[in-house]
Amino acid sequence: MRILLIEDNRRLSDSLRALLAKDGYAVDVAYDGIEGEDTARSTPYDAIILDVMLPRRDGIEVCRSLRQEKVRTPILMLTARDGVDDRVLGLDSGADDYLIKPFELKELRARLRALMRREAAGKSGSMSVADLRLDPATHYAWRAGHQLSLTAKEFSLLEYLMRNANRLLTRDMMIAHLWDYGHILGSNVVDVHIRRLRSKVDDPFEVKLIETIRGAGYRLHDPERK
Repeated sequence: MRILLIEDNRRLSDSLRALLAKDGYAVDVAYDGIEGEDTARSTPYDAIILDVMLPRRDGIEVCRSLRQEKVRTPILMLTARDGVDDRVLGLDSGADDYLIKPFELKELRARLRALMRREAAGKSGSMSVADLRLDPATHYAWRAGHQLSLTAKEFSLLEYLMRNANRLLTRDMMIAHLWDYGHILGSNVVDVHIRRLRSKVDDPFEVKLIETIRGAGYRLHDPERK
Protein backbone atom coordinates (compact mmCIF):
# COMPACT_ATOMS: atom_id res chain seq x y z
CA MET A 1 0.00 0.00 0.00
CA ARG A 2 1.05 3.62 -0.46
CA ILE A 3 2.01 5.70 2.57
CA LEU A 4 2.86 9.36 3.08
CA LEU A 5 5.48 9.98 5.79
CA ILE A 6 5.59 13.57 7.07
CA GLU A 7 8.68 13.78 9.28
CA ASP A 8 11.35 16.50 9.37
CA ASN A 9 14.04 14.37 11.04
CA ARG A 10 15.95 13.25 7.95
CA ARG A 11 17.70 10.35 9.65
CA LEU A 12 14.45 8.96 11.05
CA SER A 13 12.49 9.53 7.84
CA ASP A 14 15.19 7.86 5.70
CA SER A 15 15.29 4.91 8.09
CA LEU A 16 11.50 4.49 8.19
CA ARG A 17 11.20 4.83 4.45
CA ALA A 18 13.82 2.14 3.82
CA LEU A 19 12.35 -0.27 6.35
CA LEU A 20 8.77 0.17 5.17
CA ALA A 21 9.88 -0.20 1.55
CA LYS A 22 11.36 -3.59 2.48
CA ASP A 23 7.88 -4.54 3.70
CA GLY A 24 6.52 -3.70 0.25
CA TYR A 25 5.03 -0.30 1.01
CA ALA A 26 5.43 2.58 -1.44
CA VAL A 27 6.52 5.53 0.71
CA ASP A 28 6.57 9.22 -0.18
CA VAL A 29 8.25 11.64 2.25
CA ALA A 30 7.54 15.28 3.11
CA TYR A 31 9.78 17.21 5.49
CA ASP A 32 7.55 20.05 6.69
CA GLY A 33 3.88 20.61 7.44
CA ILE A 34 2.97 22.66 4.37
CA GLU A 35 4.66 20.27 1.94
CA GLY A 36 3.04 17.32 3.71
CA GLU A 37 -0.43 18.84 3.65
CA ASP A 38 -0.18 19.72 -0.05
CA THR A 39 1.02 16.20 -0.89
CA ALA A 40 -1.74 14.57 1.19
CA ARG A 41 -4.38 16.59 -0.64
CA SER A 42 -3.05 15.86 -4.12
CA THR A 43 -2.41 12.10 -3.93
CA PRO A 44 -4.57 9.20 -2.66
CA TYR A 45 -2.78 7.39 0.17
CA ASP A 46 -3.70 4.34 2.20
CA ALA A 47 -2.22 5.87 5.37
CA ILE A 48 -0.36 8.96 6.57
CA ILE A 49 2.36 8.89 9.25
CA LEU A 50 2.42 12.43 10.66
CA ASP A 51 4.91 13.89 13.12
CA VAL A 52 3.57 16.53 15.51
CA MET A 53 6.65 18.77 15.70
CA LEU A 54 7.14 20.01 12.14
CA PRO A 55 8.57 23.21 10.65
CA ARG A 56 6.30 25.71 8.88
CA ARG A 57 3.09 24.05 10.13
CA ASP A 58 2.79 21.58 13.01
CA GLY A 59 1.17 18.18 12.71
CA ILE A 60 -1.90 19.15 14.73
CA GLU A 61 -2.70 21.96 12.29
CA VAL A 62 -2.00 19.73 9.30
CA CYS A 63 -4.28 16.99 10.62
CA ARG A 64 -7.08 19.40 11.48
CA SER A 65 -6.85 21.08 8.07
CA LEU A 66 -6.96 17.77 6.18
CA ARG A 67 -10.03 16.66 8.10
CA GLN A 68 -11.76 19.98 7.43
CA GLU A 69 -11.08 19.44 3.73
CA LYS A 70 -12.66 15.95 3.94
CA VAL A 71 -9.40 14.03 3.48
CA ARG A 72 -10.29 10.74 5.18
CA THR A 73 -6.97 8.93 4.86
CA PRO A 74 -6.09 7.17 8.15
CA ILE A 75 -3.52 9.20 10.09
CA LEU A 76 -1.01 7.78 12.56
CA MET A 77 0.45 10.64 14.60
CA LEU A 78 4.02 10.49 15.97
CA THR A 79 5.21 12.58 18.89
CA ALA A 80 7.74 12.71 21.71
CA ARG A 81 5.06 14.23 23.95
CA ASP A 82 3.56 11.52 26.14
CA GLY A 83 1.14 13.54 28.27
CA VAL A 84 -2.55 12.64 28.26
CA ASP A 85 -3.53 16.15 27.16
CA ASP A 86 -1.15 15.91 24.20
CA ARG A 87 -2.64 12.60 23.09
CA VAL A 88 -6.17 13.94 23.46
CA LEU A 89 -5.27 17.01 21.38
CA GLY A 90 -3.85 14.83 18.62
CA LEU A 91 -6.86 12.54 18.50
CA ASP A 92 -9.31 15.43 18.68
CA SER A 93 -7.59 17.06 15.72
CA GLY A 94 -8.63 14.05 13.63
CA ALA A 95 -5.81 11.52 14.02
CA ASP A 96 -6.84 7.87 14.04
CA ASP A 97 -3.99 6.63 16.23
CA TYR A 98 -1.07 7.96 18.25
CA LEU A 99 2.45 6.57 18.71
CA ILE A 100 4.98 7.88 21.24
CA LYS A 101 8.65 8.28 20.27
CA PRO A 102 10.84 6.34 20.61
CA PHE A 103 8.89 3.34 19.32
CA GLU A 104 9.56 -0.18 18.09
CA LEU A 105 9.24 -0.68 14.34
CA LYS A 106 7.09 -3.78 14.88
CA GLU A 107 4.56 -1.65 16.76
CA LEU A 108 4.50 0.91 13.93
CA ARG A 109 3.89 -1.89 11.44
CA ALA A 110 1.08 -3.35 13.56
CA ARG A 111 -0.62 0.03 13.97
CA LEU A 112 -0.45 0.65 10.22
CA ARG A 113 -2.04 -2.72 9.52
CA ALA A 114 -4.77 -1.97 12.07
CA LEU A 115 -5.53 1.38 10.44
CA MET A 116 -5.81 -0.20 7.02
CA ARG A 117 -8.09 -2.95 8.35
CA ARG A 118 -10.48 -0.28 9.66
CA GLU A 119 -10.86 0.96 6.10
CA ALA A 120 -11.35 -2.51 4.64
CA ALA A 121 -14.70 -4.22 4.29
CA GLY A 122 -13.47 -7.13 6.39
CA LYS A 123 -11.85 -6.52 9.76
CA SER A 124 -9.95 -9.76 9.98
CA GLY A 125 -6.19 -9.52 9.70
CA SER A 126 -6.03 -12.21 7.01
CA MET A 127 -7.79 -12.14 3.63
CA SER A 128 -9.21 -14.92 1.49
CA VAL A 129 -10.39 -15.15 -2.10
CA ALA A 130 -11.44 -18.63 -3.22
CA ASP A 131 -8.54 -20.90 -2.16
CA LEU A 132 -6.11 -17.95 -2.01
CA ARG A 133 -5.20 -16.65 1.45
CA LEU A 134 -2.95 -13.79 2.54
CA ASP A 135 -1.81 -12.64 5.97
CA PRO A 136 -0.42 -9.05 6.04
CA ALA A 137 0.91 -9.47 9.59
CA THR A 138 3.27 -12.33 8.70
CA HIS A 139 3.71 -11.57 4.97
CA TYR A 140 2.73 -15.12 4.08
CA ALA A 141 0.38 -16.13 1.27
CA TRP A 142 -1.05 -19.52 0.31
CA ARG A 143 -2.91 -20.98 -2.66
CA ALA A 144 -4.78 -24.25 -2.10
CA GLY A 145 -2.78 -24.74 1.09
CA HIS A 146 0.58 -24.26 -0.66
CA GLN A 147 2.73 -21.39 0.59
CA LEU A 148 3.67 -18.92 -2.13
CA SER A 149 7.15 -17.44 -2.39
CA LEU A 150 6.52 -13.77 -3.16
CA THR A 151 8.76 -10.73 -3.28
CA ALA A 152 7.71 -7.69 -1.23
CA LYS A 153 6.29 -5.95 -4.32
CA GLU A 154 4.46 -9.09 -5.46
CA PHE A 155 2.95 -9.41 -1.99
CA SER A 156 1.80 -5.78 -2.05
CA LEU A 157 0.32 -6.20 -5.51
CA LEU A 158 -1.54 -9.33 -4.47
CA GLU A 159 -2.83 -7.62 -1.32
CA TYR A 160 -4.10 -4.68 -3.39
CA LEU A 161 -5.87 -7.04 -5.80
CA MET A 162 -7.44 -9.00 -2.95
CA ARG A 163 -8.63 -5.89 -1.13
CA ASN A 164 -10.37 -4.89 -4.35
CA ALA A 165 -11.59 -8.32 -5.50
CA ASN A 166 -13.93 -8.23 -8.51
CA ARG A 167 -13.07 -4.57 -9.08
CA LEU A 168 -11.30 -3.37 -12.21
CA LEU A 169 -7.92 -1.88 -11.34
CA THR A 170 -6.28 0.18 -14.06
CA ARG A 171 -2.54 0.35 -14.50
CA ASP A 172 -2.59 3.97 -13.33
CA MET A 173 -4.41 2.96 -10.14
CA MET A 174 -1.84 0.28 -9.41
CA ILE A 175 1.08 2.63 -9.97
CA ALA A 176 -0.54 5.28 -7.76
CA HIS A 177 -0.97 2.81 -4.89
CA LEU A 178 2.15 0.68 -5.16
CA TRP A 179 5.02 2.90 -6.33
CA ASP A 180 6.29 6.10 -4.76
CA TYR A 181 7.43 9.21 -6.59
CA GLY A 182 11.08 8.25 -6.26
CA HIS A 183 10.82 5.41 -8.79
CA ILE A 184 11.43 5.83 -12.50
CA LEU A 185 8.97 3.41 -14.05
CA GLY A 186 8.85 1.80 -17.44
CA SER A 187 5.61 1.82 -19.41
CA ASN A 188 5.11 -1.92 -18.82
CA VAL A 189 6.05 -2.11 -15.12
CA VAL A 190 2.56 -3.23 -14.04
CA ASP A 191 2.33 -5.89 -16.76
CA VAL A 192 5.74 -7.28 -15.80
CA HIS A 193 4.76 -7.59 -12.12
CA ILE A 194 1.37 -9.09 -12.97
CA ARG A 195 3.07 -11.68 -15.18
CA ARG A 196 5.45 -12.63 -12.37
CA LEU A 197 2.61 -12.80 -9.87
CA ARG A 198 0.53 -14.99 -12.19
CA SER A 199 3.40 -17.44 -12.53
CA LYS A 200 3.11 -18.12 -8.80
CA VAL A 201 -0.59 -17.57 -8.05
CA ASP A 202 -2.29 -18.92 -11.19
CA ASP A 203 -0.03 -20.94 -13.46
CA PRO A 204 0.42 -23.97 -11.15
CA PHE A 205 -3.34 -24.20 -10.51
CA GLU A 206 -6.32 -25.15 -12.65
CA VAL A 207 -8.56 -22.23 -11.64
CA LYS A 208 -7.19 -18.84 -12.71
CA LEU A 209 -8.02 -15.87 -10.49
CA ILE A 210 -6.18 -12.90 -12.06
CA GLU A 211 -8.12 -11.63 -15.06
CA THR A 212 -6.93 -9.27 -17.80
CA ILE A 213 -9.51 -6.70 -18.85
CA ARG A 214 -8.24 -5.90 -22.31
CA GLY A 215 -7.42 -2.25 -22.83
CA ALA A 216 -8.35 -1.39 -19.22
CA GLY A 217 -6.39 -3.25 -16.55
CA TYR A 218 -6.67 -6.25 -14.26
CA ARG A 219 -9.09 -7.81 -11.79
CA LEU A 220 -8.88 -10.56 -9.20
CA HIS A 221 -11.95 -12.74 -9.62
CA ASP A 222 -13.70 -13.82 -6.44
CA PRO A 223 -16.36 -16.40 -7.38
CA GLU A 224 -18.01 -16.03 -3.97
CA ARG A 225 -18.39 -12.26 -4.10
CA LYS A 226 -20.56 -10.30 -6.53
